[in-house]
Amino acid sequence: MAQTQEEVLQEKRNWHWRNSMRPVRFFGMDARAGIPWFILLFYFRPVSLVLTLLITAVFSFLEKKGLSFSAALRAFRAWLLGQRRPGYFAFRKRKMIDYG
Repeated sequence: MAQTQEEVLQEKRNWHWRNSMRPVRFFGMDARAGIPWFILLFYFRPVSLVLTLLITAVFSFLEKKGLSFSAALRAFRAWLLGQRRPGYFAFRKRKMIDYG
């Protein structure tokens, strides 16, 4: 099905909306995974360099496996907390009240 030239121009005007939710990339990886590099600029020590390289390697490995930065953090949180994760603490749950 052929599009008219006006439809093609209208679609080109809306391309920026299509790309507005894409993750920001920095040197081929999620920009949020580059936060340790920013910290390294202010606190340059051998330990921080090793930690930065380690964090970068871990997140690049996870991206190659198909996990984004935010999905990797959610998976880590799920692994850390385990299977049982109540939505509210016991003292914050509302009690059943009978007003009758």
